[in-house]
Amino acid sequence: MSSSQSHGEGLTSGADHGNTPAAWTAVLLCIVGFLAGGAGLVASAPALAIAGGALALISPLVGKVLAAMGLGAPAK
Repeated sequence: MSSSQSHGEGLTSGADHGNTPAAWTAVLLCIVGFLAGGAGLVASAPALAIAGGALALISPLVGKVLAAMGLGAPAK
């Protein structure tokens, strides 16, 4: 490394990278939806596959609603 900066120098302090309850909830809902949808496809259970897909599709909306309720990162 030719620059004189050490690892991590120059990064803004307090960078949370989106670690908020809203973000975690949205990601976990999406993961559960994909797992349920995949299990439904493998098990030939169309209702489970559709429900899992729907859960994965609405997870960003849930994250936005939670962020609007104050559980997201503060506005800059």
